[in-house]
Amino acid sequence: MSVDNNQQPPRRINELTRNTIALILAGGRGSRLKQMTDWRAKPAVPFGGKFRIIDFPLSNCINSDIRKIGILTQYKADSLIRHIQQGWGFLRGEFGEYVDLMPAQQRHDEHSWYQGTADAVFQNIDILRARNPEFVLVLAGDHIYKMDYAAMIADHVANQADLTIGCIEVPLEEAKAFGVMDVDDNRRVRAFVEKPENPPLMPGRENTALASMGIYVFNAGFLFEQLIKDADTKGSSRDFGRDIIPAIIDKYRLNAYPFLDLQSGQQSYWRDVGTIDAYWSANMELIGVKPDLNLYDNTWPIWTYQEQTPPAKFVFDDDDRRGQAIDSMVSGGCVISGSVVRHSLLFSQVRVNSYSEVNNSVVLPEVNIGRHCRINKAIIEKACQVPEGTVIGENRADDEKRFYVSEGGVVLVTPEMLGQKRHYVR
Repeated sequence: MSVDNNQQPPRRINELTRNTIALILAGGRGSRLKQMTDWRAKPAVPFGGKFRIIDFPLSNCINSDIRKIGILTQYKADSLIRHIQQGWGFLRGEFGEYVDLMPAQQRHDEHSWYQGTADAVFQNIDILRARNPEFVLVLAGDHIYKMDYAAMIADHVANQADLTIGCIEVPLEEAKAFGVMDVDDNRRVRAFVEKPENPPLMPGRENTALASMGIYVFNAGFLFEQLIKDADTKGSSRDFGRDIIPAIIDKYRLNAYPFLDLQSGQQSYWRDVGTIDAYWSANMELIGVKPDLNLYDNTWPIWTYQEQTPPAKFVFDDDDRRGQAIDSMVSGGCVISGSVVRHSLLFSQVRVNSYSEVNNSVVLPEVNIGRHCRINKAIIEKACQVPEGTVIGENRADDEKRFYVSEGGVVLVTPEMLGQKRHYVR
C-alpha cells in the first residue's frame, strides 16, 4: 500500500495548512509508565536529553506549517503547562498563530471531565466553531516521531475523504494493542476494530496489520456533525476508535494514510514510549551511531524550551579518577567529575561524582550521583540525590526491595523511593 506522491492536489498545501487547526490530546496519565507519571501527564515526560514527549507532535505541526494549535490537557497538567508557556510562546498572534492550552472545563456536564478522545474535542466544539477551520487535525500527544502533516492533509483532499487516518504497519501479534484497520487496495477503510484478538491482515501481506497512529484529519463540518451525534448516543464511550469511526465507515469516505519514508518507501520511525521498557529502549536508540530518529537533522528540528546552562564539563585525568563519557549523550550543565559514563543519556544539570560508573542508563535533569556508585540499566528520575556507594542494576532481588523493576529488567528510581520527599503532601 503506497501513497501517490506525484498526484498534484487541486489546492496549494500552504492554503490547506493555513485553514487547519491541530488539536493535541495531552490529558492522559500514562499509567504504564508507573511512578514517572505520578506527578506529571505522560506528554510532559522528558525524552531524548532535553525534550518533552509533546515537543515531537508540536514540532511536527510547526515544521508542517500548521500554526493554529490547541493542547487539550487534563491529568496533572502543571508541568506540561509550564513547559508550553516557557518554550512555545514564540508564535505571532497578530498573524493568527497560536499554541493554546485548553484544559477540561466541564462545559457540557458539570459532573465529568473528558470521558474519551472524542469527548475531549466535543467539549471544545464552541471554540472550534468560532475559529472556523476547514480541517481539524487530531493528534495524540504521547508518541515520538517526525511526520509532515501537510502531506497527509493534501492526500486527504486529493482523495475527497471525510476522514483520513494515519497508520503504521505492525506485526500481527503487536496489532492486538492498537486500533486496526481493514482496507482495500485503494486505501479505503472497510473496518476498524480496537485491540482485536484476531487483527485483519493488510492486503497482500502476511503477518502484518495496519494500525492506527491516533492521527486523524477531519473535514471540520463533518467532525462537528459526528461529535454531536455521538454525544446524543446512549452508551457511547465518547472515543474516536471505539465509537465514532466504526459508526461512520459504511456511509462515508474514510481513507488510510500510511506513514512511510518518501524516499525508501519503508515504514518511518514511530515509537509509543508508554511503558518503562519502551521508554528506556527509545532513549537508548538515540545513542547509536546512526539512530533511526535523527535529532541532528536541521531540516526538521525538534523545538523545545531551551534552559540556559553552561557546557557539559569532564574533570580529572588520573588513572583511577578520569571524567569521561563513552558512546553517550550528555546535555548542558552536566559535570562528569572523575567518573565514567558509558552508553547512557544524561539530561541537563546532572552531576556524576568521583569513582562512580553509569552504564546503559537514562538520567533525568538535576540528578546528583554520589561517589563510588554503580548504576546499570536504570532510569533515574528528576532531582534524585543518589547516596554515596549506591549499587543499582546488579541484583534484581535487591533492586525490587527499593525500586520498581520492569519486565525487561530496567530499574526505575524516584526521589520518593530514596526517601527524599520531593513531592511531599501532608
